[in-house]
Amino acid sequence: MQSILKESLAGSIKAKELFFAESSQLLQDVVEEIIRSFARGGKLVLCGNGGSAADAQHLAAEFVNRFLIDRKPLPALALTTDTSILTSVGNDFSYNDIFAKQLQALGKPEDVLIGISTSGNSGNVINAIEVAKDIGMITVGLTGGNGGKIAPLVDVLLNVPVNHTPHIQECHIWIEHMLCQLVDERLFGCLQ
Repeated sequence: MQSILKESLAGSIKAKELFFAESSQLLQDVVEEIIRSFARGGKLVLCGNGGSAADAQHLAAEFVNRFLIDRKPLPALALTTDTSILTSVGNDFSYNDIFAKQLQALGKPEDVLIGISTSGNSGNVINAIEVAKDIGMITVGLTGGNGGKIAPLVDVLLNVPVNHTPHIQECHIWIEHMLCQLVDERLFGCLQ
């Protein structure tokens, strides 16, 4: 067990180091886009499947409630939470439309969409990105591996360049926490 723990820890650290080396400036760019969105009266919109759905909800909660400091709520919405919408769209149309139809109803050009997909190939996230682009929203992909089909579609790609799903997901949660912390730092001052 000790060797499995050490190997997993090393892989998780390596994923974060590779992401940081390749994309730390892009992460800062996304922070600035989110801040601009909030200043224009927009919101952060998130979507994903499975663990990425949980991440979308987690990140929205950090913005709306708080991350490290008590501050005013910031506008964020996970498209993964309304089971009536998800199941009606999935039943009446297609599972690939569950996020796109919500964006058609709720999305504004001032908003930022973060589509989370470990593989970069989730059909419903791809459809959401395409609708968001049609609306005029800034689109961000949070992916792994080579970024998949999402890579060429988004305005900004935050890609974890490894293929081991758990390490991609571990890095995603770090990236999401850094988005919260850096936005709070820029809007509300030093968090230390």
